[in-house]
Amino acid sequence: MNPTGNTILITGGGSGIGAALAQRLHDAGNAVIVAGRRQEALDEAIAGRENMSAITLDIDDPAAIEDFAKRVVAEHPALNVLVNNAGIMKLEDAATRRDLTDAEATIVTNLLGPIRLTNALVDHLAAQSGGTIVNLTSGLAYVPLTAAPTYSATKAAIHSYTVSLRRVLDGKVEVVEIAPPGVQTGLTPGQETRPGYMPLEAFADEVMALWTQQPTPNEILVERVRPLRNAEADHRFPEAVVQLNEMAERARRGG
Repeated sequence: MNPTGNTILITGGGSGIGAALAQRLHDAGNAVIVAGRRQEALDEAIAGRENMSAITLDIDDPAAIEDFAKRVVAEHPALNVLVNNAGIMKLEDAATRRDLTDAEATIVTNLLGPIRLTNALVDHLAAQSGGTIVNLTSGLAYVPLTAAPTYSATKAAIHSYTVSLRRVLDGKVEVVEIAPPGVQTGLTPGQETRPGYMPLEAFADEVMALWTQQPTPNEILVERVRPLRNAEADHRFPEAVVQLNEMAERARRGG
């Protein structure tokens, strides 16, 4: 992917990782469209940046995704980079029978949403110079957080889907994965200041340093997430599951 001169669409671009990357990509010389459910948040993310624009999108609605794809291509025909970043995370107790509303919503947003939007835009992206799909997964794709089993599973699924896309789109569309560690964002209550999580600005800065490498790495991994990404290959997986989950529980308790 060229570091500048692109037209980039970022879902979940109104806050957190999406907004931080959108602003940095704009400042690096790209036109950026942010998409999300809340117009107010999108407007705040693009404020003061001339080559940023915002379009609302309900990533859970298949018909809305199709309409959105038609609109964004019509309004931004140079669109050549899709960043699938929108996601939700809910803590769940899977040890007993429970209401699965949160689990099902997580699957729709985190897995079906990116698949549907990619499907709606893939032919357009393949026709563009520098066509690229970037999928945000998580370190939890490799070592699950047992308090968020559905979230972890959706991120593992998107990692697998990204590998498949990279192979079938080889020579047509570049496919990149960004796997964040725990980052201080509003993804879950209290996470913005949670001890042990990576500060958002530091994460975004490290991602941009990797993103602008030539060629762009297939996987953009900040140093803090590498122990999770490599746990199985390094034969540390059982220990990593225990360590991650104990650390996360302490952090949620404020310990």
